[in-house]
Amino acid sequence: MLDTDIPAEIGRDELIRIFRKATRIKLCDEKFRSLVLAGQVSAQYYSPRGQEIVSASVGTLLRPDDYVVTTYRGLHDQLAKGVPLRELWAEFMGKATGTCKGKGGPMHITHPESGLMVTTGIVGGGLPIGAGLALAAQLRGTDQVTVVNFGDGASNIGAFHEACNLAGIWKLPVVFCCHNNLYAEHTAYEDGTSVARVADRAASYSFPGVRVDGNDPVAMYSAAREAIARARAGEGPTLLEAMTFRFHGHQMSDRNEYMKPGELDAARAADPVPRLRAWLLDRGIADEAVLAGIENEEKAAVEDAVAFAEQSPPPDLAEAVTDVYEEALV
Repeated sequence: MLDTDIPAEIGRDELIRIFRKATRIKLCDEKFRSLVLAGQVSAQYYSPRGQEIVSASVGTLLRPDDYVVTTYRGLHDQLAKGVPLRELWAEFMGKATGTCKGKGGPMHITHPESGLMVTTGIVGGGLPIGAGLALAAQLRGTDQVTVVNFGDGASNIGAFHEACNLAGIWKLPVVFCCHNNLYAEHTAYEDGTSVARVADRAASYSFPGVRVDGNDPVAMYSAAREAIARARAGEGPTLLEAMTFRFHGHQMSDRNEYMKPGELDAARAADPVPRLRAWLLDRGIADEAVLAGIENEEKAAVEDAVAFAEQSPPPDLAEAVTDVYEEALV
């Protein structure tokens, strides 16, 4: 990881932004898991810990008006796209000040103002939605790009193939970003997928497929930069397969007994966030004061967001039937 020269197009500022985003994701995940485990919050939560660099790198490249679609394991995508911390935490805690008025929770975050359009709880369900958002941008004549995030298991869902086929036919401005963490729920990749590489499937739809080390910010940034530029120029979609790993299993109760011996320990030993920190120091891209300052700022921002969420009111009872049934126009 990170053993090559920095490409000229990434630069110091971009690397620092990636570090800041990755740090925010890591801190938010650790804080939320601690609250759940302490019984202070009750919510269904899927941790993206270990996968921070994929989203932080992509998010650094996207404009505010670009679109992102993610999955129930989506905290990293949500934060990387710029969903405000206070509103995000309030939604995670089911409060009225949340992005969806407390009615969505961690699995259904939506914040169009920042371009986070959908968080879906259906495996593979975001792929056709992402293609639709890309089609809308194409029809409007804008150069907006849509990034659809999903896991390796979703590449075996029919919606994956349907979305890729249409994107290939219409040359939609969409990037299909597969976070390949090697396990689809409790099934190892090789036990449930007929191809060695998800990226190879792009050839069936006549657009590029690229496998990249998703834990390497330089490689991830470079691959995403090319895919996003291609989509923005009207040249069509790209399938990115970002190789990564999840540190906490499919869900929080997961004991990871299905994983190969030593695999999880090796992944945690190669934690991409502290590795990026050490690399920035070693290369002289940032000094200890800068990085510690970023970490302290992000810790304070997370604590502020938690306090805001805790002090926010629950949704009014009337919200139970609001946004559910069609409301007649008066």
